[in-house]
Amino acid sequence: MRVLRRTEEVVASLALAAMVIIPLLEVPLRKLGTGIPGAISVERHLTLWVAFLGAALAARDGRLLSLATGQLLPEGTLRTAGRRLASAVAAGVCALFLRSGIDLVLEEAAAGTMITRGLSVWLAQTVMPVAFLLICLRLIWRSADGWRGRSVAIVGAVIGLVLAQFPALLYARPSWPGVLLVLAATLLGGPIFAALGGIAALLFMSEGVPPVAVLIETYSLSVNPTLAAIPLFTLVGFFLAEGQASSRLLNLFHAAVGWVPGGTAVVCAFVCGFFTVFTGGSGVTILALGALLFQVLQQDRYRDRFSLGLLTASGSLGLLLPPALPLILYGIVASVPIEDLFIGGIIPGLLLVSLVAAWGVREGLRSRVERRPFDARALLEALWGAKWEVFLPVLVLFVIFRGIATLVEAAALAALYAFVIQCFVHRDVSLGTDLARVFRQCLVLIGGVLLILGMAMGFSSYMVDAMIPARALEWVQSHIDSRIVFLLCLNIFLLLVGAVMDIFSATVVIVPLIVPLGLAFGVHPIHLGIIFVANLELGYLTPPVGLNLFLASYRFERPLLELYRAAVPFLLILGVGVLLITYIPLLTTGLLTLFGR
Repeated sequence: MRVLRRTEEVVASLALAAMVIIPLLEVPLRKLGTGIPGAISVERHLTLWVAFLGAALAARDGRLLSLATGQLLPEGTLRTAGRRLASAVAAGVCALFLRSGIDLVLEEAAAGTMITRGLSVWLAQTVMPVAFLLICLRLIWRSADGWRGRSVAIVGAVIGLVLAQFPALLYARPSWPGVLLVLAATLLGGPIFAALGGIAALLFMSEGVPPVAVLIETYSLSVNPTLAAIPLFTLVGFFLAEGQASSRLLNLFHAAVGWVPGGTAVVCAFVCGFFTVFTGGSGVTILALGALLFQVLQQDRYRDRFSLGLLTASGSLGLLLPPALPLILYGIVASVPIEDLFIGGIIPGLLLVSLVAAWGVREGLRSRVERRPFDARALLEALWGAKWEVFLPVLVLFVIFRGIATLVEAAALAALYAFVIQCFVHRDVSLGTDLARVFRQCLVLIGGVLLILGMAMGFSSYMVDAMIPARALEWVQSHIDSRIVFLLCLNIFLLLVGAVMDIFSATVVIVPLIVPLGLAFGVHPIHLGIIFVANLELGYLTPPVGLNLFLASYRFERPLLELYRAAVPFLLILGVGVLLITYIPLLTTGLLTLFGR
């Protein structure tokens, strides 16, 4: 088992490292007129390996992304039974896709498609059934403490294998009993990927389509030419979180705005926003910075409830600022220019950060928190100390908008830059244990997210085949005439979605539904994307299952109800910001017009 664990980590880390190296080599070689043969295709398939090996690592560590609703069950027999049912359904879904993955590999081997000279597509695709096998075994193992309890999950896996072997068993039969079972398992704590993939497979099989259709869509998303930017930017975020970048940025913002009322609260909002740009809505900001920032707020004598609410809300600030991961994914799914989303998100992103900071100023005045005198020399010293971190987003945007590098190449450059400054300039991260931990943490998070995205792509494909977007468009047009009413309904709908779904799976599932609606009501495509991300950002704070609420409860060891009360003022403040973004399109399109986009 130790050999297996070590082999998994090494192979996955090498794949992630190769994702950084190949684009960086491609940039100068392309300028010389040569380039690496098949570099783009190889990079795409490395993303596939990183996604599935990372998912296997996440299953090993018990960190597959799931709803936190299972934790609402009382300790004891009920929670144990719920965990076993959730594990059985998830194991069944994995076994289903294990068998389907073998079919996909065999079909691709017969087709003989090549990635590049000497490297076949089917070889790269073997990672899919192998990963599903590992995930299935680990779900069974973790489902109970003994084999008697694990037998429930084993039965689930056997049922999955049978359905994969004989999909005609479900043909022309109602799918709703199976769908309800999968949803119940998800509410009991089952992984999100199993919900999306399981429901998609059940719906496909009821229509006579084999479940391998879901894996075909998963594969097509994994090898999207832009998707590689997501794991690379996530790696940047983990390098920054592992080192002392947070302390240097904290010193910088303290020196810059610590003199205003509520200066420390303003600092927390901006520091969290900076980190969330690179880590996405993953909770890394709260987990990595929460303890440090909460301690700083306590030292400055901010109220406990305000401090909890501020850090819970700030954990998702920055999702609209470039190069935030949700903007990249939205551009991929909606087929709109990602660079335009970067530009369009700047003012709305700064607006939301500023609203939270303004509430911090109010708190400073109300609580009469001691203000720090402005010191220009201290500001220059802090700026010099944080110069490498401050320059990072500037570098990324410069190489993208100057056409020096593609988005993926810019992400690889950012990863190399973060590696160099953390390992060699500041020496916060050692080349041994620390570096391995950064790669492992990044792989676990990315594996969980990309597996969800792949399964969500399969579910989205079914909806398109069933003409659900077209039917939704027809219904909305027949019931809603006003653009203003449509936008209000869209806000309410997206807020509910954000309260129960993570932003990544919601993007893949919901965006194909709302894009034609936005076009029908004359909403600018980039404005629609910013509205979507802003609402999903707000969803992180929405009770009862907003992700930030559970992460903050875990990080600060406080009851959920206490976090609910603390988050309400920030939920209202950010809600006002989302309404402004929705009904004042100029906030999004103004810079686009200025830059001639």
